Amino acid sequence: MTAAVKVCFVVSLVAATLESSYSKPDTTVTHKVTFDIGIGNRDAGKIVLGLYGKVAPKTVKNFVAFAGDGYKGFKYEGTHFHRVIKDFMIQGGDVEKKEGRGSLSIYGRYFDDETFDLKHTEPGTLSMANAGKNTNGAQFFITTVATTWLDGHHVVFGKVLEGLDVVRDIEGLKTNGSDVPVETVLIKKSSVQELVSI
Repeated sequence: MTAAVKVCFVVSLVAATLESSYSKPDTTVTHKVTFDIGIGNRDAGKIVLGLYGKVAPKTVKNFVAFAGDGYKGFKYEGTHFHRVIKDFMIQGGDVEKKEGRGSLSIYGRYFDDETFDLKHTEPGTLSMANAGKNTNGAQFFITTVATTWLDGHHVVFGKVLEGLDVVRDIEGLKTNGSDVPVETVLIKKSSVQELVSI
């Protein structure tokens, strides 16, 4: 093997190693969660969320527990989207107090940030709400625009598959000075479909 061939071989090997180390995260949708939404006294439609259980299995397991049968009597069904900010996001998932101050996870009060591999690059991104580093509970938010300034601070673990129009309806609601919608936004029903085992 000539020196030139050896150099080419080494360069190719290094390039292949770098490419594999920077490969894209596996965004296979492992679960679908469907929320039936009520706004005020009317049915507003469904939001279907696809969860990335291969990228964030711990976060997805936590979300699925509350979206399904619940954990220790706590679940998303019957909770509200309690915080709405136009051109930003809608936030829900306070299974404990139902108004934004509660924190509970299946791992304890909080659990650590699992991964920042996925980014807030588009509307409909599903991400964990928190009160700072490693303070994930059950609360989550859905973006209505790209929110890249949240990258590295909030764990993305899914996206809206269907019902972005419902998210937009919620986003457009009148709110008070604390970003609470004047009309109650209720998760009337929540169900989980497992597509791929994690």
